[in-house]
Amino acid sequence: MIQANCRSRFTAEDFSYIVRTLSKTSPSSGGENEVSLVELLTDHETRDSILDHDRLRDAVLSGTDNLTISPHLYFYILTRAVLKDTASSAHSGHGALDDRALADYVASLLAAFSQSSQMDSPAGGGITYLSDLLLALRQANDHQTFQIRAHVGNYSLFISGILHENVRRRCERGAPDVSFYEEMGSSSYKAAAEHTLARRCQLTPIYRHLADRFHDVRLALNRMADQLINLGDDAHLPLIRS
Repeated sequence: MIQANCRSRFTAEDFSYIVRTLSKTSPSSGGENEVSLVELLTDHETRDSILDHDRLRDAVLSGTDNLTISPHLYFYILTRAVLKDTASSAHSGHGALDDRALADYVASLLAAFSQSSQMDSPAGGGITYLSDLLLALRQANDHQTFQIRAHVGNYSLFISGILHENVRRRCERGAPDVSFYEEMGSSSYKAAAEHTLARRCQLTPIYRHLADRFHDVRLALNRMADQLINLGDDAHLPLIRS
């Protein structure tokens, strides 16, 4: 099950990358500034402030070589950036979109779904269509019901957010459009939020945010897909690989 845990899964190389990017250590300092930055990263509030630094985002986007950072750091930086930009826009307002836990969850979703095997249905049986997942709810037990609801929300957000151009092309041939995924995703997150497992896993607030602001989060991911990541046809953007 996807959790809001990107920030707790950073690797040693991730921290080294942050230090190299943000530290202004001079040869005469003997590495004191770098050591201080590493120590500050152990404090959660300081870490979160550092992760919002524009220089870190710019370094991820402008790197010409293959990045050695983990998918969790990569997607958290970009997700946090697009959600903050969306929150500060005149049309969407502030509130939930500026929540770090929400960015953490969406980034965890992207990190997981960047591996195609993680998109498999929790209902098993090779189910790939949302309509089939909803049919599977009829025979699902309580735990499976929660898993399916959460998966439908996650899948709908990923497809309509990152792969929205694919949705548009398929819609021209009679497949469901983006509004279908928005409705499915929002209603599924709302149902998942009411489940006892969501409260036990401390996911209720996040699911409620996603249910209420699915459209805005989807638009933020559309901008990420169009402007910040490379799905294979733009050599000037970081490449997302499965």
